[in-house]
Amino acid sequence: MAIGPVQLIVLGFQNPDFHGEIIGELERLRESDTVRVIDSLAVYKDAQGEVEVEHLSNLTEQEAVELGSKVGALIGLGIEGEEGFDEGAIAGAEAMADGIHMFSDEDAWDVLAEIPDNSAAALLLIEHHWAVPLRDAIAKAGGFRVADGFISPLDLIKIGLVSEAEAREMHELEKASTGAS
Repeated sequence: MAIGPVQLIVLGFQNPDFHGEIIGELERLRESDTVRVIDSLAVYKDAQGEVEVEHLSNLTEQEAVELGSKVGALIGLGIEGEEGFDEGAIAGAEAMADGIHMFSDEDAWDVLAEIPDNSAAALLLIEHHWAVPLRDAIAKAGGFRVADGFISPLDLIKIGLVSEAEAREMHELEKASTGAS
């Protein structure tokens, strides 16, 4: 089975107040075959920066067995201990032998360092099913991904996509629990 484009999304929560809305929306997206959550972790970071991790998932049992704990492996948490690290190292070495060059330590994203102390984060590894036909068409045309990223609502004002009031409202929603400006 070919896998669609995969994205790691890190969502921060200063004072988490979960009532199931996020899981409900992810389930709705899964049912519509828009996205699939491959793996997810809840990370709690105390005031001293100590990390506690809880594995979350909406995968079927068969998918969970097939995919394992991918977020932990991707960010180096080692949820599966030394065995998980060893398996990852072997897979990486095999990929390198096949001519696939993986990212270097300089290119690595230190996700855990970006999570503020005394907060929580949800790390979601999402497969974008909707993008599979687009990705395949791009590849057939000889194209490839150069870069990607989410655009801040405040930047959308500059191109006339949203009004200043709409952008400020979206920005405030994003920053409300962090106290950031």
